[in-house]
Amino acid sequence: MNVKDIHFEKAPSVEELVEAYGESGFQGTHLGQAVELMKKMKGEGATTFLAFTANVVASGLRGVLADMVKESYADVIVTTGGALDHDMIKAYEPYLLGSFAEDDAKLHQEGINRIGNILVPSSRYELLEKRMEKVFLEVSREKKIVSPSEIAREMGAQIEDDGSFLKQAYKKNIPVFSPGITDSAIGLQTYFWKQKKENADFGIDVTSDMKQLADLALNAEKTAGIIIGGGISKHHTIGVNLMRGGLDYALYLTTAEPWDGSLSGAPAKEAVSWGKIKEKGEHVTVHGDATVTLPLIYYSMK
Repeated sequence: MNVKDIHFEKAPSVEELVEAYGESGFQGTHLGQAVELMKKMKGEGATTFLAFTANVVASGLRGVLADMVKESYADVIVTTGGALDHDMIKAYEPYLLGSFAEDDAKLHQEGINRIGNILVPSSRYELLEKRMEKVFLEVSREKKIVSPSEIAREMGAQIEDDGSFLKQAYKKNIPVFSPGITDSAIGLQTYFWKQKKENADFGIDVTSDMKQLADLALNAEKTAGIIIGGGISKHHTIGVNLMRGGLDYALYLTTAEPWDGSLSGAPAKEAVSWGKIKEKGEHVTVHGDATVTLPLIYYSMK
């Protein structure tokens, strides 16, 4: 195959642009390969694990994730507690656009928190506290020790915004696993909830989801991973697939580099050495900001 210049007489469709990327070289080619891999995952009915980090939910990528769940590009979701925070808050109040060059001391004085060039007023977390009280009240009606997936499911049940990935997961009965749920504002709200005497015995058992998650991997004919970012979401996804001999398909969207030996920076091929992706498994790693790469990949298939 020859490298082809990208050239259009008029503005191309997303599908035409991504197809041209595929023959352009560098990450453009990886982008094209990612589209073909996602088509294969879907076409072969692989049980697909969609894993992502909290920052992408703070961004406009939240809507893409909700669309992917709605359109059955995910059978299992693995994410962080922060992703649940952002999803619920944004169902009721928006975040604000700022810049990477904000005066952070001034923002702190004004009660505004910064995520890159996205600004989150502290009032949004006051909203979350009120919403989580309703969630905790509901999940603790029948038992005091609950799983992260039960909390995520109840959040989805209470959210009314169809642009929420939690709402779409609830509607389609897709489990949402959050193994590090207490490392988030939800963890802080859990602490506050437990300070009331009547709630002192409430708890979150992060091990209670392990069997359900393992069964989903072990009972699947084929598994696929769409992994956006790194950290616990990424590792929990590839780790559970170790027990079945590895993922059959894996797509990584990342900005991290491998030179420090971090899990977040590890390319898909490294996971083969651990048995987390099969030796003959198909995988593509696309380097770039997922707020750019994921919408191109996903909407080119619409």
